[in-house]
Amino acid sequence: MVIALKAFISVDLEGMPHIVSSSHLSLGGSLYNEARKIATKITLITADELHKRGFEEILIADSHGPMINLLVEDLPEYAELIRGSPRPLSMVSWIEECDVALFLGYHAKAGTMKSTFDHTYSGASIFKVELNGVEASEFLLNSWVAGYHDIPVILVAGEEKLLEEDVKKYAPWAERVILKRSASRYAARSPSMKMIEKMLRESVNNAVTKFRNREVKPLKIDEPVELKITFMRSSFADAASLLPRLDRLDGRTVKYEAKNIIEAYKVFQLLALVSSAISQIAQRR
Repeated sequence: MVIALKAFISVDLEGMPHIVSSSHLSLGGSLYNEARKIATKITLITADELHKRGFEEILIADSHGPMINLLVEDLPEYAELIRGSPRPLSMVSWIEECDVALFLGYHAKAGTMKSTFDHTYSGASIFKVELNGVEASEFLLNSWVAGYHDIPVILVAGEEKLLEEDVKKYAPWAERVILKRSASRYAARSPSMKMIEKMLRESVNNAVTKFRNREVKPLKIDEPVELKITFMRSSFADAASLLPRLDRLDGRTVKYEAKNIIEAYKVFQLLALVSSAISQIAQRR
């Protein structure tokens, strides 16, 4: 009996190749269309190779900013696209339906030296997020959610620092595809798109082989989960402190004990959204 397989692809922009300017990242940016084309091409290459290797369905989560970045014209019939924000688990909504996860265009956590666009979820509001004492990147947050549903992350493609630090340390079984090597927050070198396609197809093949040979595993976090957030501003912590069961540790830091990673993720997402609202209110005063 052949079991139909379904893959989940989460797509961010900051870790994509050749993306080095803020103009690449926003809807009104002068280089935004270039970024959209790059991200779409890399996503479609990955989906195509997964399909060739037996994955009958591909669920793609558009996961940067307002989450409406990927171009839809060439989406294959075996793929579905998740767009829009906010959604229940942000970058990994509906991941529980799938057998494996792949992360594309991912970047290093906030405060990483010589890493393009280093941040964690919200560069404007979050200075640092820790879960059970581990300083987390978006890769770790999303991998723990996947692990909660017993889904392994089999491939991560993105910025070198993330791959060589968090991915290599916490998910050594995952295939790593370096899409860019950074010199600073706004400078990086990347291979040609032809070379990237070659690397991606080879790595997807390797990742699927590892999955079929049971050489990959879900990344788990112990429960309960202690969530600690250090904000950029004390005003964000002021607002966060209105949440019941949340402790204020200092001017910018709060702590929340969640029963599992799903609750911790949702609280973190909520507080990031609240911080964004506080910024908007402050600008009108």
